Amino acid sequence: MAQTSTVHSIELELADVDRGAYATVAFKAARHPSETADFFATRLLAFALEYAEGIAFSKGGISDLDEPAIVVRDLTGALTAWIEIGTPDANRLHKAAKAVRRVAVYPHKDPGPFLASLADVRIHRADEIELVTIDRPLVEGLAARLDRRMSVTLSVTEGQAYLTVNGAHLEGAVTRRPLVAL
Repeated sequence: MAQTSTVHSIELELADVDRGAYATVAFKAARHPSETADFFATRLLAFALEYAEGIAFSKGGISDLDEPAIVVRDLTGALTAWIEIGTPDANRLHKAAKAVRRVAVYPHKDPGPFLASLADVRIHRADEIELVTIDRPLVEGLAARLDRRMSVTLSVTEGQAYLTVNGAHLEGAVTRRPLVAL
C-alpha cells in the first residue's frame, strides 16, 4: 500500500524587517513520503521568507512538473512569483524566468554542485533569478523539530533569521544573491 503525505499544521508569526513583511497566519503543509526532513524544512522556511498575499504551496505538491513548490498569485489568479526548493534543472529555471517576473531558488543542501551544473547553460534572465541560501544549522534545527502541530515565530533582520519552534530557539543567516554573477 502506498504511503500518504503527512499533514503539518503550522501557526506562523512573521516579522521580516528586511522585506517589511509582518503577518500572523495559520496554514497546513503536506510532507510527501519521499521528501526528506531537510527539504521539507527548507520548503517551510521559504514559505515564511517569501510570505505575501496570494502565497500557496502548489496544488500538485513537490512532484508537479508544471508548477514550483511555492507560488504567489495576484487577485486575478495570475502567477507573480515562482519559488523553487532544491536544485531545479536549467530547463525548468529557463521556463520559469520566461513565465514569471520573480523567480527564486532555495537549495536544501550545499548549492556549490548545483551552481556548477548551471555554469555553461543559458537560462533566460539568470541574473534576475534569486538564490536564497539558509544556514545549514537553521535548516537542520528545524528539520529535527518537525511536528504535526507547530508554533513558529520567525524574525528576520539584516540577513539574520531568528526562529522559535515550539519553544526552541534557532538562528542563522539568510543570504540572497543573483543565481549567476553579473
